[in-house]
Amino acid sequence: MTHRKKVLVGMSGGVDSSAVCMMLQEQGYEVVGLTMRMWDIVSHFKEGSDEPSFITEARELARKLNIKHITLDIRKEFKESVVKYFVDEYMAGHTPNPCVMCNLFFKWKYLQEKADEYGCDFVATGHYARIVERDGIMFVAKGVDSKKDQSYFLWRLGQKELKRTLFPLGTLEKSDIKEYVLKKGFKEKAEKKESMEVCFVEKDYRTFLKEQLPEIDSIVGEGKFVDNMGKKLGMHKGFPYYTIGQRKGLEIALGEPAYVVRINPSRNTIRLGKKEELLSKKMVVQDVVSPLSEDLQSEKLEVRIRYRSAPLKCRVTARIEDKILVDFFEEASAITPGQSAVFYIDDVVVGGGIICEPKQIRKFKPENDNSLE
Repeated sequence: MTHRKKVLVGMSGGVDSSAVCMMLQEQGYEVVGLTMRMWDIVSHFKEGSDEPSFITEARELARKLNIKHITLDIRKEFKESVVKYFVDEYMAGHTPNPCVMCNLFFKWKYLQEKADEYGCDFVATGHYARIVERDGIMFVAKGVDSKKDQSYFLWRLGQKELKRTLFPLGTLEKSDIKEYVLKKGFKEKAEKKESMEVCFVEKDYRTFLKEQLPEIDSIVGEGKFVDNMGKKLGMHKGFPYYTIGQRKGLEIALGEPAYVVRINPSRNTIRLGKKEELLSKKMVVQDVVSPLSEDLQSEKLEVRIRYRSAPLKCRVTARIEDKILVDFFEEASAITPGQSAVFYIDDVVVGGGIICEPKQIRKFKPENDNSLE
């Protein structure tokens, strides 16, 4: 008698993870559902309930599908890791990617722990991404639905995670998923509103920062808007409330459009400039990971410097320890420290890292032999 494969599915209560449970069941897997309670948002609760709606919805679906369902309350751990990272990055003048941190250091950590506990061979999620293998090495690849593709957020996943992970939605379009769930008789699931991009920030991240750090305004306070010569242009509310490339909400009139070009947290100054001042032909990326380091030398290398941005042709020209210097074939706009730089060859993620402050470029001087030859 052959062993029936067992899979632990991360269930959020939404249409995507619900579809994953049904599909894997159809494929003959024994499915166990795991719902993580990471952060409470008022709008997630029905009146009189002490549990978020997504948990009760996931549990109800599990009951209808006759699969085991477990919940994990990890609010404390989430606050101490992902939320702390999020706040700390803004306080350092960076723009964080909480989903990237959460996926490896949080979601997959607990998915794998619980998979071991319940004897599951695999873990599965509702991400729109694929996993491909090359010479025994696993890579994340773009999902077929380009509008929903989430490969950008998964670059930190290593071989240990990828060898055990299933992405059943990677080869499908979102419209296919909704139709599939509808045919299965779950009309409410198919019509459910999409979840927000950063799951724990309900409104504006600035409001969230104030909630998590009530003393933020006394710690930081007002600062100066300056031009590229350091001349004062006006006052701002404090550097954590601004991001590179921001144009709206600056509350300053200069007679022409102004953009946030640089943020200096040590001086609490924000440099404003014209759109062309956001352009750069180089960036430094740190904490670089790559399944095969030689892929970063490919002539077909492209990089995405934020989640919705188009891939940019580039080459890695130098390395110092865990940092690499990346040259763009054409100028890139609004390169933002703290964001992920994710490298691709065609549809395959071949590496990633965190974008550094522009001043790090100075360390890669021509007289230093940093070349990769």
